[in-house]
Amino acid sequence: MSSRQGWEESEFPILCETCLGDNPYVKMQKQNHGKECKTCGRPFTVFRWTPGVGMRYKKTEICQTCSKVKNVCQTCVLDLQYGLPVQVRDSILEIKDTVPKSDVNRQFFIAKMDSQLANNESLIDYGKADSAAKELLKKMSRTEPYTQRNKPHICSFFVKGECNRGDECPYRHEQPLPKSELSKQNIKDRYHGENDPVAKKILDKSSGRGGEATLKAPDDLNVTSLYISGIDDDLNELDMREYFETFGPIKSVTMLHKTKGSFINFVDRASAEEAASRSYNNLKIKGKSLKLSWGKTKAGSKNFNYIQKPPRQPQYQNSGQFPEEPPAISSLDMLLNLPVPPPPSGTNAPYYPSMDPSAQGAKSYRP
Repeated sequence: MSSRQGWEESEFPILCETCLGDNPYVKMQKQNHGKECKTCGRPFTVFRWTPGVGMRYKKTEICQTCSKVKNVCQTCVLDLQYGLPVQVRDSILEIKDTVPKSDVNRQFFIAKMDSQLANNESLIDYGKADSAAKELLKKMSRTEPYTQRNKPHICSFFVKGECNRGDECPYRHEQPLPKSELSKQNIKDRYHGENDPVAKKILDKSSGRGGEATLKAPDDLNVTSLYISGIDDDLNELDMREYFETFGPIKSVTMLHKTKGSFINFVDRASAEEAASRSYNNLKIKGKSLKLSWGKTKAGSKNFNYIQKPPRQPQYQNSGQFPEEPPAISSLDMLLNLPVPPPPSGTNAPYYPSMDPSAQGAKSYRP
């Protein structure tokens, strides 16, 4: 029988906002010592829950000790403060990976960290980093939860053409994309900050520590709007106008405080390009760092051909009110075999069998 000394038990997981979801009354399934940590191998308490409607079930992957050592989420293993991969954060803040990889040294290190974490919640000290590095992390981080990570997996039966559950299927009915480097990920590399394809993509996009990425303008020249994310309640329309009017005339400003965003619609394309080139990765209003991106073309705004329907033909040709054809015989008259009287002469009003007083009611069978 193996010893349970050092096995972890917890009451609530350490999660980021994206993995937890926006439901404050989320229900979780808890299993003590349900699985082994994918980084240190110790049994720990596993939590399982659904972040929201139409999303897949998620569960914790690493123990809380490993999570606190790196200050990462127990599920996605991303930094809790900036939402970035460990490799991106450590390379910018110049933090060295001190977690050993061999089994013997790892167990000794985890036992040592347990005693230190009894007083400290996190071993990552962001205050020692210089202001330029922290400012760069703020620009690269997401300001809103990225719920695309919580989408259901693709239905394998649908790919084979054999899924018969239709809309009731909890998985996505989509064709899988071709495999790329982003699909080759594992928890250990992501945790230690090595060979992480997601981190490599982010670092290439930002061009290292001091470089700035360029924002590609859309091919549609009719797009003259910019989208600003990370808006707080402290920022209003006047603040946005005062900043962006320096680049050119503005047609309108739309504030979306519910989604923490704002649309800046310029009069011409040149002003929008000037604002995008000078404000991308360098947008700060009232001391708050914001993210900038181009707006999207509205669906159907271009290359939309309207189909002109032929003029409607009038239903009646004589007076525009009554048909020329004789009135139809009702099914009741055909069943009772009643004679249909002709319409009165000298009038255009229609005459139907139901208008004949002698034809109403049941057929008389008197001799």
